Amino acid sequence: MKYYIVIPAHNEAQFIRLTLESLVNQTVLPTKVVVVNDNSTDETAAIVEEFTKTHQWIRIFENKSEAIHLPGSKVIQAFNKGFELLDSDYDIIVKADADLIFPSNYFETIIHHFNSDDQIGMVGGFAYIEKNGNWILENLTDKDHIRGAFKAYRKACFEQIGGLKAAMGWDTVDELLCRFYGWKIKTDESLHVKHLKPTGANYNKTSRYKQGEAFYSLGYGFWITTIAALKLASRKRKPFLFIDYINGFWKAKSNKKSLLVTEEQAKFNRTYRWKKIKEKLF
Repeated sequence: MKYYIVIPAHNEAQFIRLTLESLVNQTVLPTKVVVVNDNSTDETAAIVEEFTKTHQWIRIFENKSEAIHLPGSKVIQAFNKGFELLDSDYDIIVKADADLIFPSNYFETIIHHFNSDDQIGMVGGFAYIEKNGNWILENLTDKDHIRGAFKAYRKACFEQIGGLKAAMGWDTVDELLCRFYGWKIKTDESLHVKHLKPTGANYNKTSRYKQGEAFYSLGYGFWITTIAALKLASRKRKPFLFIDYINGFWKAKSNKKSLLVTEEQAKFNRTYRWKKIKEKLF
């Protein structure tokens, strides 16, 4: 199976060499990699260009965007710019961050999972962060969720869900739509991806409200949002984030913010979330 990778990158000179080296060392190489250099002011472009000289399947695209960093929208806008440069001759499309180290068998294993069941629409491993010299699980989500840092989609699934939404919550709505259309999601605990930069390291106070807005945009409703906000703030060990998330939800509701899904899909999302909550309680 052919897989293409799009990597949005903004000032990633500290890490992107390690990411590209891990791709060059894959047991099954990608057919194409596009790095979208999104308004970087450091040496990101120069490092990527080094790789383009020796690996013809790696290319760089210079993208000019606003300097402000908002989770979700900015990174997916950059991804979409890179995706537009690719042809349609692929089996798997991958959105990857520029601060990762993939194990050498990562994509060989990903391809194996896709080949094992043609109803699998998405596959991914797990993110690990370094703490006191050890690599530990970055335990921010449930184990049936694929982190936004590394998403691999079967072509048919990617097309049916309408690609990626340029908004906070994109990496949740994609999975909810995947399930809505009957696709399976596969996570593999044997695949440890080293995540070199902590999630949300560049987010500011305004960005924190975006998570609550995202819960609203997914059609969760107040009570599911409250439970999700409590869980996420607890996992991040920052209890006051709960207030930011709830304020973000009410801000979106009062402004009648558009949903990222249809009413039918929102109902499906709520039913699915309540089912997951009940499974954990009982």
